[in-house]
Amino acid sequence: MAEKQPNIAAVLAALHSKAFSVSLSHAAAPIQSAEPLAPISARRSMALSVSSLTAALSHLSLPSTSTSKPHQAAPFLRLHPTATSRRAISLALRASAAEAAEPAGADLPAEEVVAVEEEAVEDALSGAALRKYVKQRLPGGFAAQRITATGRRKTAIARVVLQEGTGKVFINFRDAKEYLQGNPMWMEYCKVPLATLGFENNYDVFVKVHGGGLSGQAQAICLGVARALVKISTANKVPLRSEGLLTRDTRIVERKKAGLKKARKRPQFSKR
Repeated sequence: MAEKQPNIAAVLAALHSKAFSVSLSHAAAPIQSAEPLAPISARRSMALSVSSLTAALSHLSLPSTSTSKPHQAAPFLRLHPTATSRRAISLALRASAAEAAEPAGADLPAEEVVAVEEEAVEDALSGAALRKYVKQRLPGGFAAQRITATGRRKTAIARVVLQEGTGKVFINFRDAKEYLQGNPMWMEYCKVPLATLGFENNYDVFVKVHGGGLSGQAQAICLGVARALVKISTANKVPLRSEGLLTRDTRIVERKKAGLKKARKRPQFSKR
């Protein structure tokens, strides 16, 4: 049940009457009272405070009666969002992004949708799952495959297998970008023969390599891919040969000599 609020006029009248009674009581008090009267300045300040309070209340506009509707709180602005609010905001953004991506995916043909899903699955593979995926693509191991070749550079030896696919490269059961540490030059070595013939998106490359460093291994993979493409079709030999991709680079590190610091570096000569 709603409570009635007092009228503003009644409040003002009560304050005026209280102030008047206080002033009369101070005026009628005997001089011989036990408690001394307050100084004149204190009484004047008290009267001014009461008058200022009444003036402030007179400017208020309070309703005479309260309605039955509950009081609505003013909107509260949260300057520092908590973890729960941040999580709710991120979830809302993800949901909106998913809703925005749905119409674009619906317009794609069925074949492209399947290809996109396969790429997403392959991107999600890592570790043991990626090793299992490569073994499924290569039943019987590297030696049992139809299109294989070997490439060499310095002390690195790479065994390469080509299969029809979308241009993925796997090295030692790992993604090529991860294995080659994201180096763009080394990653380009692996795809130069395919790009020369325009097959960069037609074949998947599976490599097992050992020896040497990452630079030598990448160049060994390049030679192995070029030789595997020649096995697919002899017509690929001419453009690959013209680009020098079928030539084995025989340069290796020269051995150290006895009495020298390196292959040819000598100690400093001292006459005495």
